[in-house]
Amino acid sequence: MSQNSDTMRGIPPGILLIRSIRGKDWSLSTYRYVILLVTFIAYTCYHASRKPSSIVKSVLYPDPNKGNGLDPLFGKVFVKREFEGNENYRLDKGWAPFNGTDGTSKLGEIDLAFLACYSLGMYVAGHLGDTLDLRLFLTTGMIGSGIFVALFGMGYFWNIHVFGYYLGMQMIAGLFQATGWPSVVAVIGNWFGKGKRGLIMGIWNAHTSVGNISGSLLAASVLDYGWGWCFIVPGAFIAVGGLIVFFFLAAYPEDIGFSFPPNSAPNLEAAADDEEANIKKGFIVEGETKTVRRIGSVSRTSIGLIQACTIPGVIPFAMCLFFSKLVAYTFLYWLPFYLSQTEIGGEYVSVKSAGNLSTLFDVGGIVGGILAGYISDKLNARATTAAGFMSFAIPAMLLYRKYGSISHNANIALMMVAGLFINGPYALITTAVSADLGTHSSLRGDSRALATVTAIIDGTGSVGAAFGPLLTGFLSTKGWDAVFVMLMICALIATLLLSRLVIAEISEKMCKPVPVSGEQSFGAPASQPLLSDQ
Repeated sequence: MSQNSDTMRGIPPGILLIRSIRGKDWSLSTYRYVILLVTFIAYTCYHASRKPSSIVKSVLYPDPNKGNGLDPLFGKVFVKREFEGNENYRLDKGWAPFNGTDGTSKLGEIDLAFLACYSLGMYVAGHLGDTLDLRLFLTTGMIGSGIFVALFGMGYFWNIHVFGYYLGMQMIAGLFQATGWPSVVAVIGNWFGKGKRGLIMGIWNAHTSVGNISGSLLAASVLDYGWGWCFIVPGAFIAVGGLIVFFFLAAYPEDIGFSFPPNSAPNLEAAADDEEANIKKGFIVEGETKTVRRIGSVSRTSIGLIQACTIPGVIPFAMCLFFSKLVAYTFLYWLPFYLSQTEIGGEYVSVKSAGNLSTLFDVGGIVGGILAGYISDKLNARATTAAGFMSFAIPAMLLYRKYGSISHNANIALMMVAGLFINGPYALITTAVSADLGTHSSLRGDSRALATVTAIIDGTGSVGAAFGPLLTGFLSTKGWDAVFVMLMICALIATLLLSRLVIAEISEKMCKPVPVSGEQSFGAPASQPLLSDQ
């Protein structure tokens, strides 16, 4: 059995080791599950490393009128805040330079710095992801993110009180974090066809919420030992995830021997029928060695940002995500702070309890992402599903603000409902819609646009995500009602931005197509299962 160096270069070392141990290769279906698992772990790590800043906000800037404290019981959700008497869990007066009268504004600026660099870096990262080796690109981004997230936390141990230091660490971390989303969506798009893409990606996109939950729990569990650990532990977490990607992620089916027509997008469902007969490169099949030309990361040309923007539907969905991600990331960065500064059932909860409690928003988000994907597959209408969820998010946020403080149970229930409707369209647009558009028929299958299109859509959304936490930092000083009004207005705008695509989809269902400036609906046919070899 002989393999040339070009082939070996594309095979991750972990897969080579497993092949040598087993003496044979995995099936196509097994590889798909492995790809789903590795990319799930990768983006779980990305989101886990973003969560600590929301957990420590109340530590860096404790409310001077309410005091601050930590509960020692990690497992409990609601624990009354201790105001005095327990020195083991008593916090000082915050951490300079965030403990002044402009503390919330500075915290908002930190969030803005991270998300601005993240969104700007996204456009560059998307193009690079379609040009470079996605496995190495993703590994570099994850390890780099881990280093600078940890360096932010080291400011606690080095006793640094210079605002510029924390600003700089967040900016560089944002640039490294930009490598993640375009890369993982491109890998999934490379391996999976369109059948049931919404449902599969809805389940897979639970990594966002799982990452938020993991990051919250990790940060809260070490908060008693100093807020610096809240960054160091998630930083180490994402660095380890980067090593897993390096050893086990096969970014392209062609890189490990699966062959597809050189001038068309991979159709894995069609190839699956004869995978054991003719798709293993350099492996013994039916008594003879088959050699298949590798069509890997260097054989297809990438497209430019301007060309990708001309794909029908990219701009409307990108602008919708601008506002929907603004809402989602405001909750991501500010919900623990809001919970710790708001009376719930007549009492305040501790910082750690607020961090633990905020994870329930992401539990609702997991359900929302899966439900949105499933509905969009059934209706074959991505835009209608996204707009519907976003419109229901408006009353959900109103009810949460008005009645969430009545009792603990009411807060939990309304928070999960809000998470369902807020994260549902966000998850759908950043996964299934991006993958649909990145393999749009207008590309004729001869260009690589998955990472570029994903970068345009999520990069634009990340600009909105940068503004949300910043505006919240200023508006929260005037009262939380102003923050929620801002969020509801943004949700309404996000819904309206998809109205033309919604009309087109509904008209198509009614057999009365209405031309909408060359735009079209973006449903994925659900005729073939993604993970079946038959």
